[in-house]
Amino acid sequence: MTKKTTLFGSLKTDFPSGLVVFLVALPLCLGIALASNAPPLSGVISGIIGGIVVGFLSKSHISVSGPAAGLTAIVLTVIATLGSFEAFLLSVFLAGVFQLILGFIRAGSISNYFPSNVIEGMLAGIGIIIILKQLPHAVGFDADFEGDESFVEAAGGNTFSSVLGALNYFHLGAIFITVASITILILWDKVPALKKLKLVPGALVAVIVSIILNEIFIRTDSRLEIVQTHLVKLPVPQSFQEFKGIFVTPDFSVIRNVEVWITAATITVVASIETLLCIEASDRMDVQKRYTDTNNELKAQGIGNMISSLLGGLPMTSVVVRSSANANAGAKTKASTILHGVLLLICVLTIPALLNKIPLATLAAVLILVGYKLAKPATVMHFWHKGKYQFIPFIATLLAVVFTDLLKGVALGMIISVIFILRGNLKRAYNFRKEEYAEGDIIHIDLAQEVSFLNKAAIKTTLNSIPENSKVVIDASDTVYIAHDVLDLIEEFRDVKAKEMNIKVKLRGFKEAYELENSALGKQNVFVEHKERKNKIDKENTSADADTL
Repeated sequence: MTKKTTLFGSLKTDFPSGLVVFLVALPLCLGIALASNAPPLSGVISGIIGGIVVGFLSKSHISVSGPAAGLTAIVLTVIATLGSFEAFLLSVFLAGVFQLILGFIRAGSISNYFPSNVIEGMLAGIGIIIILKQLPHAVGFDADFEGDESFVEAAGGNTFSSVLGALNYFHLGAIFITVASITILILWDKVPALKKLKLVPGALVAVIVSIILNEIFIRTDSRLEIVQTHLVKLPVPQSFQEFKGIFVTPDFSVIRNVEVWITAATITVVASIETLLCIEASDRMDVQKRYTDTNNELKAQGIGNMISSLLGGLPMTSVVVRSSANANAGAKTKASTILHGVLLLICVLTIPALLNKIPLATLAAVLILVGYKLAKPATVMHFWHKGKYQFIPFIATLLAVVFTDLLKGVALGMIISVIFILRGNLKRAYNFRKEEYAEGDIIHIDLAQEVSFLNKAAIKTTLNSIPENSKVVIDASDTVYIAHDVLDLIEEFRDVKAKEMNIKVKLRGFKEAYELENSALGKQNVFVEHKERKNKIDKENTSADADTL
C-alpha cells in the first residue's frame, strides 16, 4: 500500500529544494521581464503567483510555474503592437479565462500522446541550452540575454555567438567564483556527510560563499572584484509610492480591440502547449513516478494567469528549467514550489539589497549542473541502444530544440514519430511475400481486431501482390471494426481485380455492417466485479458442477 503524501509532510527535503528553485528563479524572472521589454518586477510577480497560487492548485508534485521564456518574443512584439503594457495585461487575463475553459473541456488529455523519446529529447535539448546560455555568465560576460532561450536571440546574435563573444570578456573573479561554486555543489552531491545536511542545500552554501568572497575582493581592492553589472539586479523601491508603482492593472477599456483577443488566443495556445510538455517532463523526472491531472493543471494555470495579470505580472507556464532544478534538489511534494514563491515574495519585500550582492556566476554554476543532469551522455546512449525508431525522434527533437525553439523541436519529433508509426503499419500489419508462395497454395489474410484507415495502404499493397490464378481467404472472424474505405477496397478487389486475374476469393467472418461504437474503442475493458455478484456466480457454478456429476 502506497503511503499518502501530505503537503508539508516532507519539509526536510522540500524546504532546501524550494530554496534552490528560488535562487534559480530570481534571475530568470528578472531576465525574462527584461527580454520582454516589460517592467522589471513583472517577471517576479509572475514567479510569486506561479509558486504560491498555481503551486497550491496544481496536482503536480515537481512542476514549478513562472514567467515563460518561450513567450518573450510574443510579449515583446505584442506590447509594441497594442501600445501599452496595460492593454497587454488584458490579453493575459483573457488567456487565463481561455485556459480555465480548456481545463473544463478536458483539453489537457492531449499530453498523453507525447512519446517519451520526444519528451526526453526536449529535456536534453533544454539541458544543452541551459549550459550554453549560462557559460557567458560563468566567465563574467553578463550581456542582457538572461531568459532568452531561443537559438536566435532578440539582440540579433545567437547562442553560439554569445558563447564565442564571452571569450573576449573573461573576468577572473567570475571564473574563480564559478569554479568554487561548482566544486561546492559537486562535493555536496558526492560526499555522504554533506548529503545528509538536507536543510542546507549546496546551492545556498555556494551563494553565501560567493557573496563572502566578493566582499573580500571589494574590501581588499582585488582585481578579482565583481562589480554591480555582474550581480543580480533587483529593483529596490525607495518609497511607498515607488512600491505602489510596481503593480499595474489591465486596461479593460480596450476589450473591443481585436488585437487583444488575437494576442489572448496566441498566449493560450503557446502557454498551454508548453505547460503540457513540461508536465509530461516533470512526471518523468519524479522519482516516485506520480501522474499529474493535466486538465486540472490547465485550470490552475488559467487562474494563475488571471491573478498575475491583475497585479501586473507576465504570463506564466510550467517551466522545465525550474522544475528540473526542483527535481534535482530532491523535492518530494509541491510544498517546495509553494515555498519558492513565498521566498520570492519575502525576500523581494525585505532584503532586495542583500539579493543584489549575489554574483550571476554562482547562479550560472547551479544552472550548468542542472543542464548537465538533463543532457548527460548516458541519456543519449540509452536511446541509441534502443534502436533507430527510438533514437532518431529523440536526437531530432534534441537538435531542433537547441537550434530553433521548444515548440518547433517537439513538433519535429512528433512528426518523425508519426511517420515511423505509419511506416510500421505499412510494413508489419499485412505483408505478403511472393517468394514464399508456390502454385496451388492458399493465401490467408487474417485481419486484425481493429482495421482502421492506417491499415489501408498495407492491405492495398498486399492485395496488389497476390499472383494470378491463386486462392485467397480473407478472414475477419476476430475483427470487431473495419473502416469503410478498407471494406470498399476489399470488395473492389473481390468484384473486379480478382475476376480479371482469375483469383478465387473467399471472405470469412465478415459482418454486414461495422459500427465504430461496436469496436474495441467502445468496449469497456476495465470493470469492477462486485464481491456479492462473484459469490453468487461461484455458487451457481458449483451447483451446475454438482448437477453434471
